[in-house]
Amino acid sequence: MCHVIVTCRSMLWTLLSIVVAFGELIAFMSTDWLVGFPRTPDAVFGPHGATAAGEAYRPTLGIYGRCIKLPHLRRGVLCGPYAVHFGEIASGFWQAASIFLAAGILLLCAVAFISVFTMCFQSIMKKSIFNVCGLLQAIAGLFLILGLMLYPAGWGSDKVQLYCSQDAAPYQAGLCTMGWGFYTAMGGTVLTFICAVFSAQAEIATSSDKVQEEIEEGKSLICLL
Repeated sequence: MCHVIVTCRSMLWTLLSIVVAFGELIAFMSTDWLVGFPRTPDAVFGPHGATAAGEAYRPTLGIYGRCIKLPHLRRGVLCGPYAVHFGEIASGFWQAASIFLAAGILLLCAVAFISVFTMCFQSIMKKSIFNVCGLLQAIAGLFLILGLMLYPAGWGSDKVQLYCSQDAAPYQAGLCTMGWGFYTAMGGTVLTFICAVFSAQAEIATSSDKVQEEIEEGKSLICLL
């Protein structure tokens, strides 16, 4: 018989696992990892003569995407991938970082998917599903840390120097500042380890004596604070 067990701690762990997975995925896809130094688009020549150069703006650069301002486009800012193939990513360090980050995000997405079903299934192959998911989240966190450590090592590439000046070097961002994508990835990594630790609390909450008493009473839907 399937018992649906919902507790505050298990539900909080589930929601946090989903938020972390989506947060890391959005950060990875973001073009706002590095914010370049201010620059002004060149003047545009149209049918009525030359127009004034546009207002100063700061281009942004992600692991495989970028946002730049093109004066001849009405919408102004053009965002998209600069790397069509994996080998076109700015540097080898960024290629390695993208592999580790993608592996970590894949594990987090798998855990987020599994966590939805923990209300009905609390074990898999006689192992606590919360403990298994917590272990996967810890492994994902290690992958994310490796990716974030390798990422600044690629700041010396030609692509980064184009956005951050010639002063850019490994672990030195030159005239660039860090964008929200990088900080979101860092925050998501911290929350990943919090989720891994909190999974133990979710396991304790769903296997408590109160839950067992509810099961013995024949209840199929168990909700506890």
